[in-house]
Amino acid sequence: MSNLESLLAGQIRMTGLPEPVREFTKAIPKRRFRFDFAWPEHRLLLEVQGGSWIGGGHSTGMGMSRDAEKNNLAALEGWTVLYATTDQIRQGVTVLFLRRFFTRLTEAANTLS
Repeated sequence: MSNLESLLAGQIRMTGLPEPVREFTKAIPKRRFRFDFAWPEHRLLLEVQGGSWIGGGHSTGMGMSRDAEKNNLAALEGWTVLYATTDQIRQGVTVLFLRRFFTRLTEAANTLS
């Protein structure tokens, strides 16, 4: 787990959001793609896009191609895929996105009741 992922995990705990599964590999049948954070019961995946400004793996041509395939396959399996950049995590924006996702689920469930 990277320092950035550890920071986000701590923010998730501190804000009382549901606890994610880490390094989740079961989103896409017959493939071993790894997602940084997952909430399987909500079909939500979150990918940390660290190293974007320093030429990390997500910002190379091969990395971007691999990420596109992985995320498109997950979407086709019915998953919502969110992305988090270094700045979004450090500024607390990612937990706001997650809170919005879970709030929307709660509101939808209340509408059905």
